Amino acid sequence: MEPKRIREGYLVKRGSVFNTWKPMWVVLLEDGIEFYKKKSDNSPKGMIPLKGSALTSPCQDFGKRMFVFKITTTKQQDHFFQAAFLEERDCWIRDIKKAIKCIEGGQKFARKSTRRSIRLPETVDLGALYLSMKDTEKGIKELNLEKDKKIFNHCFTGNCVIDWLISNQSVRNRQEGLVIASSLLNEGYLQPAGDLSKSAVDGTADNPFLDNPDAFYYFPDSGFFCEENSSDDDVILKEEFRGVIIKQGCLLKQGHRRKNWKVRKFILREDPAYLHYYDPAGGEDPLGAVRLRGCVVTSVESNSDGKKSEEENLFEIITADEVHYFLQAATPKERTEWIKAIQVASRTGK
Repeated sequence: MEPKRIREGYLVKRGSVFNTWKPMWVVLLEDGIEFYKKKSDNSPKGMIPLKGSALTSPCQDFGKRMFVFKITTTKQQDHFFQAAFLEERDCWIRDIKKAIKCIEGGQKFARKSTRRSIRLPETVDLGALYLSMKDTEKGIKELNLEKDKKIFNHCFTGNCVIDWLISNQSVRNRQEGLVIASSLLNEGYLQPAGDLSKSAVDGTADNPFLDNPDAFYYFPDSGFFCEENSSDDDVILKEEFRGVIIKQGCLLKQGHRRKNWKVRKFILREDPAYLHYYDPAGGEDPLGAVRLRGCVVTSVESNSDGKKSEEENLFEIITADEVHYFLQAATPKERTEWIKAIQVASRTGK
């Protein structure tokens, strides 16, 4: 009997020989992780056994490369993977941890309801707390703040974070709030913006998180940018990058010239509505952008030449300038989610 597939999707993996980062189709099984060069391949390029393995997340061995985690096997072999965004990394980490725990306990992997009748007072779910903080109605309000002749957009102050944690009854006092906020910062749920908060993270202050109205922070997928006299880290962004990120992830994209398919990381923004695509293996600048205002997006059952497509879960974006983009999702559900999100952005964005 084949091991049960727990999770699968695109991740960027660091090679063990040449140390290059390449997108792979990764499958988490009950007893290990298989990775394939393409989703359609029948045999994996490699397999990582989970029994006795150790998991490190976040892994900060690679500087600005975000959302990386490391698996160390019993033979002390390190395997590095990079997710496209924070929530995706956390989903992989949660399932891999559970799979390792099930192996150690001789149990079968099974998803159970997270609803509990008893709240564990010493257990804090940072992922759930992060989602509550981002809630558009009850979460932390993102502001445009000015300091040292710079305007920081889509951010908030350190004392606002502590105030919110107390008002949300997540902590009893400001000292507990500092502990939780520092954990959120260390896990990558919060990012520092500006010299004061960055110096605290770098170790020049007693606490990595500052309960201070002059210390600025932002959510990693919020669309944060800094205007005017910006440092190298806070780059002035073009108008097309200023929209709020509403969806991101990896998809296959067909090239316009060679018609070949490559994995790309996509970031969907609204107001203004743009879909940027990047090399998932690295590079801060996008390879291209699709302006979505006035576009049409539909599912596709045939290729551009009219023939029945052998590929599954295709969809097409036709821009207002009549440029056609063919994309492929991993599952029918993912395709539907992308189509709906793009349709909403195209109607509401500038």
